[in-house]
Amino acid sequence: MTSKYPTPMLKRRDFLKAAGGLGLLAAGTGLIASSPRLLDKAIAAEDKSAIVPFWNEYQSGIITPQQAHTYFATFDLATDQVDDVIKMLKIWTEAAAKMTRGDLTTGDGGETLGLSPSRLTLTFGFGSTLFLKDGKDRYGLAALRPAGLVDMPKFNGDQLVPEKTGGDISVQACADDPQVAFHAIRQLSRLAGDTATLRWSQTGFISGGNGTETPRNLQGFKDGTQNPKQQEMNQFVWVGSEGPDWMKGGSYVVVRRIRIALEHWDHTEVDFQEQIIGRHKKSGAPLGLKNEFEALNLDATDKDGNPIIPENAHVRLAAAANNEHVQILRRAYSYNDGANFTAERWPPWRQGIEYDAGLLFVAYQRDPRTGFIRMFDKMSKIDALNQFTTHTGSGLFAVPPGVRKGEFIGQHLFNARRS
Repeated sequence: MTSKYPTPMLKRRDFLKAAGGLGLLAAGTGLIASSPRLLDKAIAAEDKSAIVPFWNEYQSGIITPQQAHTYFATFDLATDQVDDVIKMLKIWTEAAAKMTRGDLTTGDGGETLGLSPSRLTLTFGFGSTLFLKDGKDRYGLAALRPAGLVDMPKFNGDQLVPEKTGGDISVQACADDPQVAFHAIRQLSRLAGDTATLRWSQTGFISGGNGTETPRNLQGFKDGTQNPKQQEMNQFVWVGSEGPDWMKGGSYVVVRRIRIALEHWDHTEVDFQEQIIGRHKKSGAPLGLKNEFEALNLDATDKDGNPIIPENAHVRLAAAANNEHVQILRRAYSYNDGANFTAERWPPWRQGIEYDAGLLFVAYQRDPRTGFIRMFDKMSKIDALNQFTTHTGSGLFAVPPGVRKGEFIGQHLFNARRS
């Protein structure tokens, strides 16, 4: 197929030189492959009547087999009274328990009548501004801020929009029915009353996963081949005795809204795309191999001595072997918010099309300082995928442990404030 754009040279030596420069100069930053699967287990066939328990040791929606749709939202608190926050969290806890067990008609306008719970999960997190905002300790929580809840650094190429960044509280609704996921956030927003207001939100979806195959992202690659195994959750996902006590059994979630320049990606040759990613497009196998789940061979070279997987390929930079063997649990979604028609004109002198589409990257980890932040600092500088991606939204939230019956979300944090 003839492209309107210059076709990149596909020799690896030339690719390494060219793509390396593009990665350093790109306006956008890298994209870490998301996970449409639970660890090394296949997703069971969708059962929209299925219920994921809300009361549990860990919050649901983290190691739960990934649902087809998400509605992620963050809220800003509009009160300085800690009792107002506690009251809202108690109301949210009751509502979340009811909705996830299938009672979707709480105070709504009827948009979920007849709908099933669709494996709905609601996962809550606390942003750094819950503990200290503009230098003010609004709720007496500053001393309880966990060390891992750092202010996210500015990465190379970030173009973050303030209206899609941060927030005091995060809520991720996931379900196999998009209306059920939206309904859950819609009701929590209503129930918040004057205590909290919606700051930003983003919908997302995964497609192509049928329980035996890995879904494909909007770039056409299988997305989510590798993740920590179930027996590695304590090592890489759940917070342990490093504390504080209220976070034990919790996790940290990094959220990034990443626009992918699909309008440019679609004009590149498949071989060039494969070298950028480091995997074969059709099979999902690492370059030079045949099967999707074969281990990356980062030492393999071609007959000229060049790495089979380029030095700045996406999978090489994200590999645990290149990140002191630390892993993060990827649980992300594609998004599509339409297209913009720009005034810029490209050959052959037509109006430009810019898709507002890409990835809502979501990753859980035991410590973001040694997980996402360390990994992405390197990737943001040299990942060959940078030339196609722009990070426009961001958030880091401390996800408390699960809720037992009779408790409310974050109860151990607020109890520790009083002790």
